[in-house]
Amino acid sequence: MKFRSIAVPALALCLLGGCAAQPADTGKSWQTMQNVSLDAGFDTVITLIEQTDDPDGFSDHFSRLCDSFRYYNNLYDIYNDYEGIANLKTVNEQAGIAPVKVDPELIELLKKGKEFYELSNGAFDITMGSLLRVWHEYRTEGMALNEHKQLGRLPSEEELQEAASHHGLEYLVIDEENSTVFITDPDVQLDVGGIAKGYATEQTAKMLEDLNVTNAAINAGGNNRTLGSKRDGSTWNVGIQNPDDQGSLFVVQIRGTNSFVTSGDYERFYVAEDGHRYQHIIDPQTLRPATRYRSVTIVTPDSGDADCLSTALTVLSIEDGEAVLDAYRSKTGNSAEAIWILPENESVNAAHMHKMPGYNIVYTEGLENCLVFN
Repeated sequence: MKFRSIAVPALALCLLGGCAAQPADTGKSWQTMQNVSLDAGFDTVITLIEQTDDPDGFSDHFSRLCDSFRYYNNLYDIYNDYEGIANLKTVNEQAGIAPVKVDPELIELLKKGKEFYELSNGAFDITMGSLLRVWHEYRTEGMALNEHKQLGRLPSEEELQEAASHHGLEYLVIDEENSTVFITDPDVQLDVGGIAKGYATEQTAKMLEDLNVTNAAINAGGNNRTLGSKRDGSTWNVGIQNPDDQGSLFVVQIRGTNSFVTSGDYERFYVAEDGHRYQHIIDPQTLRPATRYRSVTIVTPDSGDADCLSTALTVLSIEDGEAVLDAYRSKTGNSAEAIWILPENESVNAAHMHKMPGYNIVYTEGLENCLVFN
Protein backbone atom coordinates (compact mmCIF):
# COMPACT_ATOMS: atom_id res chain seq x y z
CA MET A 1 0.00 0.00 0.00
CA LYS A 2 1.35 3.42 -0.94
CA PHE A 3 0.72 6.57 1.00
CA ARG A 4 1.04 10.22 0.16
CA SER A 5 2.60 12.58 2.64
CA ILE A 6 4.17 15.98 2.97
CA ALA A 7 6.85 17.08 5.42
CA VAL A 8 6.99 20.73 6.42
CA PRO A 9 8.40 22.71 9.34
CA ALA A 10 5.51 24.24 11.29
CA LEU A 11 5.52 27.48 13.23
CA ALA A 12 2.73 26.55 15.62
CA LEU A 13 1.59 23.29 17.13
CA CYS A 14 -2.21 23.12 16.95
CA LEU A 15 -3.78 19.69 16.72
CA LEU A 16 -6.97 21.09 15.21
CA GLY A 17 -7.92 24.40 13.67
CA GLY A 18 -8.61 27.49 15.72
CA CYS A 19 -5.17 28.18 17.20
CA ALA A 20 -3.16 31.26 16.35
CA ALA A 21 0.30 30.79 14.87
CA GLN A 22 3.29 31.93 16.93
CA PRO A 23 6.46 33.50 15.54
CA ALA A 24 9.40 31.19 14.91
CA ASP A 25 12.15 31.28 17.53
CA THR A 26 15.21 31.79 15.35
CA GLY A 27 17.54 31.15 18.28
CA LYS A 28 16.33 27.63 19.03
CA SER A 29 18.09 24.49 17.82
CA TRP A 30 14.92 22.54 17.11
CA GLN A 31 12.05 22.70 14.65
CA THR A 32 8.42 21.68 14.77
CA MET A 33 8.21 19.00 12.06
CA GLN A 34 4.94 17.71 10.60
CA ASN A 35 4.12 14.85 8.25
CA VAL A 36 0.73 13.72 6.99
CA SER A 37 -0.43 10.36 5.63
CA LEU A 38 -3.63 10.13 3.61
CA ASP A 39 -3.94 6.35 3.57
CA ALA A 40 -2.23 4.83 6.59
CA GLY A 41 -5.55 3.38 7.72
CA PHE A 42 -8.94 3.91 9.35
CA ASP A 43 -10.13 5.93 6.33
CA THR A 44 -8.75 9.14 7.80
CA VAL A 45 -5.86 11.59 7.65
CA ILE A 46 -3.12 10.77 10.16
CA THR A 47 -0.59 13.40 11.26
CA LEU A 48 2.57 13.27 13.35
CA ILE A 49 3.90 16.52 14.80
CA GLU A 50 7.24 16.49 16.62
CA GLN A 51 9.43 19.23 18.03
CA THR A 52 12.92 17.92 17.37
CA ASP A 53 16.46 18.73 16.31
CA ASP A 54 16.75 15.41 14.42
CA PRO A 55 14.94 15.49 11.02
CA ASP A 56 16.16 12.01 10.08
CA GLY A 57 14.86 10.63 13.35
CA PHE A 58 11.52 12.29 12.71
CA SER A 59 11.30 10.65 9.27
CA ASP A 60 11.89 7.26 10.87
CA HIS A 61 9.27 7.93 13.53
CA PHE A 62 6.71 8.90 10.91
CA SER A 63 7.42 5.78 8.85
CA ARG A 64 6.96 3.60 11.93
CA LEU A 65 3.74 5.43 12.80
CA CYS A 66 2.28 4.70 9.36
CA ASP A 67 3.27 1.03 9.55
CA SER A 68 1.65 0.77 12.98
CA PHE A 69 -1.64 2.30 11.89
CA ARG A 70 -1.80 0.06 8.82
CA TYR A 71 -1.26 -3.01 10.98
CA TYR A 72 -4.06 -2.11 13.38
CA ASN A 73 -6.37 -1.04 10.56
CA ASN A 74 -6.00 -4.44 8.89
CA LEU A 75 -6.35 -6.35 12.16
CA TYR A 76 -9.58 -4.65 13.28
CA ASP A 77 -11.25 -4.41 9.86
CA ILE A 78 -14.65 -6.14 9.64
CA TYR A 79 -15.19 -5.56 5.92
CA ASN A 80 -11.95 -6.56 4.14
CA ASP A 81 -9.52 -9.49 4.05
CA TYR A 82 -5.74 -9.06 4.14
CA GLU A 83 -3.17 -11.61 3.09
CA GLY A 84 -1.43 -13.40 5.93
CA ILE A 85 -3.62 -12.08 8.76
CA ALA A 86 -6.68 -13.40 10.59
CA ASN A 87 -8.60 -10.25 11.43
CA LEU A 88 -11.95 -9.35 12.94
CA LYS A 89 -13.71 -10.10 9.65
CA THR A 90 -12.31 -13.63 9.89
CA VAL A 91 -13.61 -13.98 13.47
CA ASN A 92 -17.09 -12.79 12.44
CA GLU A 93 -17.19 -15.16 9.47
CA GLN A 94 -16.32 -18.08 11.75
CA ALA A 95 -19.06 -17.25 14.27
CA GLY A 96 -20.74 -20.47 15.38
CA ILE A 97 -18.22 -22.53 13.37
CA ALA A 98 -14.76 -22.53 14.95
CA PRO A 99 -12.32 -20.53 17.08
CA VAL A 100 -9.87 -18.33 15.15
CA LYS A 101 -6.20 -17.99 16.09
CA VAL A 102 -5.43 -14.27 16.14
CA ASP A 103 -2.68 -11.82 17.04
CA PRO A 104 -2.56 -10.92 20.75
CA GLU A 105 -3.30 -7.28 19.86
CA LEU A 106 -6.78 -8.31 18.73
CA ILE A 107 -7.38 -10.11 22.00
CA GLU A 108 -6.21 -7.07 23.98
CA LEU A 109 -8.67 -4.86 22.11
CA LEU A 110 -11.56 -7.23 22.78
CA LYS A 111 -10.64 -7.46 26.47
CA LYS A 112 -10.75 -3.68 26.72
CA GLY A 113 -14.14 -3.72 24.99
CA LYS A 114 -15.43 -6.12 27.62
CA GLU A 115 -14.09 -3.93 30.42
CA PHE A 116 -15.90 -0.87 29.10
CA TYR A 117 -19.14 -2.80 28.64
CA GLU A 118 -19.12 -3.45 32.36
CA LEU A 119 -17.88 0.04 33.26
CA SER A 120 -20.62 1.71 31.19
CA ASN A 121 -23.41 -0.70 32.22
CA GLY A 122 -23.85 -1.79 28.61
CA ALA A 123 -23.72 1.63 26.94
CA PHE A 124 -20.56 0.48 25.13
CA ASP A 125 -21.07 -2.92 23.49
CA ILE A 126 -18.72 -4.44 20.90
CA THR A 127 -21.15 -7.34 20.28
CA MET A 128 -23.76 -5.10 18.62
CA GLY A 129 -22.28 -5.75 15.19
CA SER A 130 -25.49 -7.14 13.67
CA LEU A 131 -27.44 -4.00 14.59
CA LEU A 132 -24.61 -1.68 13.57
CA ARG A 133 -24.34 -3.42 10.20
CA VAL A 134 -28.01 -2.67 9.50
CA TRP A 135 -27.47 1.02 10.18
CA HIS A 136 -24.19 0.97 8.25
CA GLU A 137 -25.96 -0.27 5.14
CA TYR A 138 -28.77 2.28 5.38
CA ARG A 139 -26.31 5.07 6.19
CA THR A 140 -24.03 4.20 3.26
CA GLU A 141 -27.00 4.17 0.90
CA GLY A 142 -28.40 7.35 2.45
CA MET A 143 -25.13 9.25 2.16
CA ALA A 144 -24.93 8.35 -1.54
CA LEU A 145 -28.54 9.49 -2.05
CA ASN A 146 -27.91 12.73 -0.15
CA GLU A 147 -25.08 13.53 -2.56
CA HIS A 148 -27.71 13.51 -5.31
CA LYS A 149 -30.10 15.62 -3.20
CA GLN A 150 -32.27 12.63 -2.35
CA LEU A 151 -33.33 11.41 1.09
CA GLY A 152 -32.26 8.08 2.55
CA ARG A 153 -34.41 5.23 3.79
CA LEU A 154 -34.92 4.07 7.38
CA PRO A 155 -34.85 0.46 8.63
CA SER A 156 -38.11 -0.96 9.96
CA GLU A 157 -38.66 -1.61 13.65
CA GLU A 158 -38.84 -5.35 12.91
CA GLU A 159 -35.46 -5.25 11.15
CA LEU A 160 -33.86 -3.43 14.09
CA GLN A 161 -35.36 -5.73 16.71
CA GLU A 162 -34.21 -8.83 14.86
CA ALA A 163 -30.65 -7.56 14.51
CA ALA A 164 -30.53 -6.33 18.12
CA SER A 165 -31.62 -9.72 19.45
CA HIS A 166 -28.21 -11.11 18.50
CA HIS A 167 -25.71 -9.62 20.91
CA GLY A 168 -24.13 -10.36 24.26
CA LEU A 169 -20.66 -10.84 25.74
CA GLU A 170 -21.65 -14.32 26.86
CA TYR A 171 -21.24 -15.37 23.21
CA LEU A 172 -17.65 -14.10 23.02
CA VAL A 173 -15.06 -16.67 24.12
CA ILE A 174 -11.47 -15.47 24.43
CA ASP A 175 -8.78 -18.11 24.98
CA GLU A 176 -5.60 -16.19 25.80
CA GLU A 177 -3.49 -19.33 26.31
CA ASN A 178 -4.17 -20.49 22.74
CA SER A 179 -4.64 -16.95 21.38
CA THR A 180 -8.06 -17.73 19.89
CA VAL A 181 -11.38 -15.92 19.67
CA PHE A 182 -14.72 -17.66 19.14
CA ILE A 183 -18.25 -16.30 18.79
CA THR A 184 -20.56 -19.14 19.82
CA ASP A 185 -23.74 -17.69 18.26
CA PRO A 186 -23.54 -17.61 14.43
CA ASP A 187 -25.71 -14.49 14.30
CA VAL A 188 -23.63 -12.41 16.74
CA GLN A 189 -21.09 -10.10 15.11
CA LEU A 190 -18.33 -7.96 16.60
CA ASP A 191 -17.87 -4.29 15.70
CA VAL A 192 -15.06 -2.30 17.32
CA GLY A 193 -15.66 1.00 15.55
CA GLY A 194 -16.08 2.72 18.90
CA ILE A 195 -12.58 1.81 20.11
CA ALA A 196 -10.32 0.65 17.25
CA LYS A 197 -8.90 3.98 16.08
CA GLY A 198 -8.33 5.22 19.63
CA TYR A 199 -6.69 1.96 20.64
CA ALA A 200 -4.45 2.04 17.56
CA THR A 201 -3.52 5.64 18.34
CA GLU A 202 -2.59 4.72 21.92
CA GLN A 203 -0.51 1.70 20.93
CA THR A 204 1.28 3.71 18.26
CA ALA A 205 1.99 6.48 20.77
CA LYS A 206 3.43 3.96 23.23
CA MET A 207 5.63 2.54 20.47
CA LEU A 208 6.99 6.03 19.77
CA GLU A 209 7.46 6.70 23.49
CA ASP A 210 9.57 3.53 23.67
CA LEU A 211 11.75 5.17 21.02
CA ASN A 212 12.13 8.16 23.36
CA VAL A 213 9.89 10.39 21.28
CA THR A 214 8.74 13.35 23.35
CA ASN A 215 7.42 16.83 22.56
CA ALA A 216 5.16 15.27 19.92
CA ALA A 217 1.52 14.73 19.02
CA ILE A 218 -0.54 12.37 16.86
CA ASN A 219 -3.78 13.39 15.20
CA ALA A 220 -5.66 10.42 13.73
CA GLY A 221 -8.75 11.98 12.23
CA GLY A 222 -9.64 13.84 15.42
CA ASN A 223 -8.21 11.26 17.83
CA ASN A 224 -5.47 13.41 19.32
CA ARG A 225 -2.71 12.00 21.54
CA THR A 226 0.14 14.10 22.90
CA LEU A 227 3.51 12.63 23.87
CA GLY A 228 4.95 14.67 26.70
CA SER A 229 4.99 18.45 26.78
CA LYS A 230 5.78 21.11 24.22
CA ARG A 231 9.44 22.09 24.29
CA ASP A 232 8.73 25.70 25.19
CA GLY A 233 6.48 24.68 28.09
CA SER A 234 3.34 26.18 26.57
CA THR A 235 -0.01 24.37 26.41
CA TRP A 236 -1.19 21.96 23.78
CA ASN A 237 -4.08 23.71 22.03
CA VAL A 238 -6.83 21.43 20.71
CA GLY A 239 -9.72 22.95 18.81
CA ILE A 240 -13.14 21.38 19.39
CA GLN A 241 -15.08 21.11 16.14
CA ASN A 242 -18.02 23.43 15.49
CA PRO A 243 -20.84 20.94 14.77
CA ASP A 244 -22.26 23.20 12.06
CA ASP A 245 -19.07 24.53 10.50
CA GLN A 246 -15.55 23.54 9.49
CA GLY A 247 -13.80 25.60 12.15
CA SER A 248 -13.39 25.05 15.86
CA LEU A 249 -15.94 26.31 18.37
CA PHE A 250 -13.45 26.71 21.21
CA VAL A 251 -10.01 25.51 22.25
CA VAL A 252 -8.86 23.20 25.08
CA GLN A 253 -5.48 24.14 26.55
CA ILE A 254 -3.64 21.46 28.54
CA ARG A 255 0.00 20.59 29.24
CA GLY A 256 1.61 17.16 29.23
CA THR A 257 0.48 13.78 27.92
CA ASN A 258 -3.23 13.49 27.17
CA SER A 259 -5.71 12.20 24.63
CA PHE A 260 -8.53 14.25 23.18
CA VAL A 261 -11.29 12.27 21.44
CA THR A 262 -14.56 13.70 20.12
CA SER A 263 -17.68 11.85 18.95
CA GLY A 264 -20.04 14.11 17.01
CA ASP A 265 -23.30 13.88 15.08
CA TYR A 266 -21.64 15.67 12.14
CA GLU A 267 -19.47 12.61 11.40
CA ARG A 268 -20.76 9.91 9.04
CA PHE A 269 -24.43 10.91 9.01
CA TYR A 270 -27.24 10.99 6.49
CA VAL A 271 -30.57 12.76 6.19
CA ALA A 272 -33.50 10.34 5.93
CA GLU A 273 -36.95 10.53 4.39
CA ASP A 274 -38.40 11.90 7.64
CA GLY A 275 -36.10 14.94 7.33
CA HIS A 276 -33.96 14.03 10.35
CA ARG A 277 -30.19 13.54 10.52
CA TYR A 278 -28.98 10.07 11.57
CA GLN A 279 -25.41 9.75 12.88
CA HIS A 280 -23.15 6.71 13.25
CA ILE A 281 -23.27 6.10 17.04
CA ILE A 282 -26.17 3.80 17.92
CA ASP A 283 -27.92 3.85 21.29
CA PRO A 284 -28.31 0.23 22.49
CA GLN A 285 -31.47 1.21 24.37
CA THR A 286 -33.38 2.83 21.50
CA LEU A 287 -31.62 0.82 18.73
CA ARG A 288 -31.35 4.10 16.85
CA PRO A 289 -28.67 6.74 16.33
CA ALA A 290 -27.98 8.84 19.42
CA THR A 291 -29.65 12.26 19.59
CA ARG A 292 -28.73 13.69 23.03
CA TYR A 293 -25.75 15.86 22.04
CA ARG A 294 -24.09 17.50 19.07
CA SER A 295 -20.79 16.09 20.33
CA VAL A 296 -18.98 14.64 23.34
CA THR A 297 -15.26 15.12 23.94
CA ILE A 298 -13.15 13.13 26.41
CA VAL A 299 -9.78 14.24 27.77
CA THR A 300 -7.79 11.46 29.46
CA PRO A 301 -4.27 10.02 29.13
CA ASP A 302 -5.20 6.83 27.23
CA SER A 303 -6.59 7.29 23.69
CA GLY A 304 -8.28 3.88 23.57
CA ASP A 305 -10.07 4.59 26.84
CA ALA A 306 -11.05 8.04 25.57
CA ASP A 307 -12.59 6.48 22.45
CA CYS A 308 -14.68 4.08 24.54
CA LEU A 309 -15.77 6.81 26.93
CA SER A 310 -16.77 9.26 24.19
CA THR A 311 -18.91 6.56 22.55
CA ALA A 312 -20.57 5.55 25.83
CA LEU A 313 -21.23 9.09 27.03
CA THR A 314 -22.84 9.99 23.69
CA VAL A 315 -25.81 7.74 24.56
CA LEU A 316 -26.01 8.52 28.30
CA SER A 317 -27.44 11.44 30.23
CA ILE A 318 -24.89 13.88 31.62
CA GLU A 319 -25.55 12.55 35.13
CA ASP A 320 -25.03 8.93 34.07
CA GLY A 321 -22.00 9.94 32.02
CA GLU A 322 -20.41 11.61 35.04
CA ALA A 323 -21.03 8.42 37.03
CA VAL A 324 -19.16 6.42 34.36
CA LEU A 325 -16.27 8.91 34.52
CA ASP A 326 -16.18 8.54 38.32
CA ALA A 327 -16.09 4.76 38.01
CA TYR A 328 -13.33 4.98 35.40
CA ARG A 329 -11.22 7.31 37.56
CA SER A 330 -11.67 5.03 40.57
CA LYS A 331 -10.73 1.90 38.63
CA THR A 332 -7.74 3.23 36.68
CA GLY A 333 -6.44 6.17 38.70
CA ASN A 334 -6.41 8.20 35.47
CA SER A 335 -7.78 11.68 35.13
CA ALA A 336 -10.86 11.86 32.87
CA GLU A 337 -12.78 14.96 31.81
CA ALA A 338 -15.68 15.48 29.43
CA ILE A 339 -17.25 18.22 27.32
CA TRP A 340 -20.83 17.96 26.09
CA ILE A 341 -22.09 20.27 23.31
CA LEU A 342 -25.90 20.63 23.24
CA PRO A 343 -28.20 22.80 21.11
CA GLU A 344 -28.95 26.10 22.84
CA ASN A 345 -32.65 25.22 23.13
CA GLU A 346 -31.86 22.15 25.25
CA SER A 347 -32.39 23.01 28.91
CA VAL A 348 -29.63 21.78 31.18
CA ASN A 349 -28.72 22.33 34.82
CA ALA A 350 -24.97 21.96 35.24
CA ALA A 351 -22.38 23.41 37.59
CA HIS A 352 -19.96 24.13 34.75
CA MET A 353 -21.59 25.50 31.63
CA HIS A 354 -20.92 28.12 28.98
CA LYS A 355 -23.60 29.51 26.68
CA MET A 356 -22.75 30.69 23.20
CA PRO A 357 -24.85 31.38 20.09
CA GLY A 358 -26.40 28.08 19.02
CA TYR A 359 -24.95 25.91 21.79
CA ASN A 360 -24.76 25.12 25.48
CA ILE A 361 -21.32 23.82 26.49
CA VAL A 362 -21.24 21.62 29.60
CA TYR A 363 -17.91 20.41 31.00
CA THR A 364 -16.50 18.66 34.05
CA GLU A 365 -14.81 20.52 36.87
CA GLY A 366 -11.29 19.50 35.90
CA LEU A 367 -11.52 21.59 32.72
CA GLU A 368 -12.27 24.82 34.54
CA ASN A 369 -9.90 27.48 33.17
CA CYS A 370 -8.78 25.13 30.34
CA LEU A 371 -11.37 26.19 27.75
CA VAL A 372 -10.84 29.27 25.57
CA PHE A 373 -14.02 30.41 23.82
CA ASN A 374 -14.06 32.40 20.61
